[in-house]
Amino acid sequence: MLLIILRVSYLLVCAGAILAYINPEDVEGVASSLPQIVNNNKYMAFFVLLFLSQIVTIFDVMIRKKRIEVISAIYFGILVGVLLAYLMIQALTPIVKPPYEGLTVMLTLLILPYLCVSLLLQTKDDFRFVIPYVEFARDLKGGRPLVVDSSSLIDGRIADVVETQILECQLIVPDFVLAEVQDVADSNDKNRRIRGRRGLEVLAAMQKSANTDIRVHETSRHEFRSTAVDHKLVELAKQLRGGVITNDFNLNKVASVQGIPVINLNDLANALRPRFIPGERLRIKIIKEGEGPGQGIGYLDDGTMVVCEGAANQIGDEVESIVSSVLQSSAGRMIFTKPA
Repeated sequence: MLLIILRVSYLLVCAGAILAYINPEDVEGVASSLPQIVNNNKYMAFFVLLFLSQIVTIFDVMIRKKRIEVISAIYFGILVGVLLAYLMIQALTPIVKPPYEGLTVMLTLLILPYLCVSLLLQTKDDFRFVIPYVEFARDLKGGRPLVVDSSSLIDGRIADVVETQILECQLIVPDFVLAEVQDVADSNDKNRRIRGRRGLEVLAAMQKSANTDIRVHETSRHEFRSTAVDHKLVELAKQLRGGVITNDFNLNKVASVQGIPVINLNDLANALRPRFIPGERLRIKIIKEGEGPGQGIGYLDDGTMVVCEGAANQIGDEVESIVSSVLQSSAGRMIFTKPA
């Protein structure tokens, strides 16, 4: 809305300025200074000049993605280049004599700004221009942004994690991830439809939360060459110089291989579960038989599965057992015990 107001205001200002330029009868001595072609056809001149003034707006609308580091690199490159060219001209003035003086000034003003702009564009990732303390403050406070995938939205635990305020960085939800969740929510399968709607509800809840900095990132159709969503997520994380938050095992491996930081919700949940070491006593209620002969299965309050040897005939009873080993992976944790 602000951009629309700005562009309309710019159009009106340009129209008023052009009208004042081509109709200067009230100003003494100005009408005679206008070009003859403008005096002969003022209506045509008005529309031509108005079109020329709106070329900037047309380019502004066409180039949707603008990067502040590129703009600032060009700005500072031209500024520093012109300054260096001025100093160089002042230094060469006593040496260079006519008729080479004009040629030297022209080449200096062309070459030095180009070199400065080229240097800053090639090293823009190593510097921060235009209000640098804002960039530094953001880096110190939140660190790298995290790209959210569809599985973590559908899982729902990400909302509880961000409410704890342990993630201070910005969360990025790409538009193709949002489209994937919407496709799941519109599925004919009831279970998939429920999972997709839960993902949309989780995203809406995080957007309303005061403890979450989350935004939907719009991407161009031709911005990423790959059609796989996982590869798009990795490429976007590279572009934003950020990480990925997911609970998908395959995406975790793909991102890790390419050097992208990954926060796995399953690993985070496993890290926060109570730990047991071999030799500790554990009282567990046997719920069902296990896959192995004589094994009984029980669960802790947090959902961790406990496999008790020789307890298959004690279903429904609480068994005092001793921890023999613990198996932990990204898929979850299992505790193996023996009767005390």
